[in-house]
Amino acid sequence: MTTLQDYNVVISVREHRFQRSVRLLEAFGELKRTDFFNVLLLKVESIESFLPQLQARIESESSLQDCLGHVMPVFATFVFQSVEEFEFKAKQAVTPWLPVLSGKTFHVRMHRRGFKGRLSSHDEERFLDHYLMEQLTGKGASGQIGFKDPDVIIAVETVAQWAGLSHWGRQDLQRYTLLTLD
Repeated sequence: MTTLQDYNVVISVREHRFQRSVRLLEAFGELKRTDFFNVLLLKVESIESFLPQLQARIESESSLQDCLGHVMPVFATFVFQSVEEFEFKAKQAVTPWLPVLSGKTFHVRMHRRGFKGRLSSHDEERFLDHYLMEQLTGKGASGQIGFKDPDVIIAVETVAQWAGLSHWGRQDLQRYTLLTLD
């Protein structure tokens, strides 16, 4: 049985394109509708094969190009019940990525759905930016928060009490136009 934490892609579809988007995405894995308007979760076997396959499909069928608004695969997922639990688990999720960030410019970008008034995207982005810089400095590594053409962007997606996180380099973002972070 699939649990919420098994889903590894967050997708927002464009208005009036929901059914067409569902038909497109069902070919890639198990799809779950959420309580949020035009937001879906998808479970794919391999993010590494999913992204190029989806990109190629959309490029080859021009009628699909206006279906998907935001596609974000995630590498780490967790569920949370409070801001404190979110922050604790988010720190655990991003800590293994410190070597990826060492010597690079980066920033955290969060797309929040739910927890309105309790979880602030802006505050959590700053919280994780600060945490990562503190960890890098503590390890004697360099790194810098940068918003203009950063080397890496860390994506944080929440859907109610589910969170997914990933990191994307500049080349990934150029190669996969579906990854919209900023």
